[in-house]
Amino acid sequence: MKSTKYMNSLDDKSVEELQTELVNTKKELFNLRFQNATNQLDNTARINEVRKNIARILTAITKREWPGGAQPRTKKSRRIRFATGQGRR
Repeated sequence: MKSTKYMNSLDDKSVEELQTELVNTKKELFNLRFQNATNQLDNTARINEVRKNIARILTAITKREWPGGAQPRTKKSRRIRFATGQGRR
């Protein structure tokens, strides 16, 4: 549930706002890694949460940058191409 709310909040932001949030989130991850190395971090699960948030932000940015809202091909479409003999040779 929490990740869905976070993704919805990202959908409301512009690309510039997403870029600044990405920078801030990467800084937070950097600080968390230092705290973990010096045994000052109590909640180590926060590192994984921040890493996933970075991936979510990058996904939101990528969605907006594709021309015409097109999405990249999925693994399924790739399997179909190779099964029909239309893939690389």
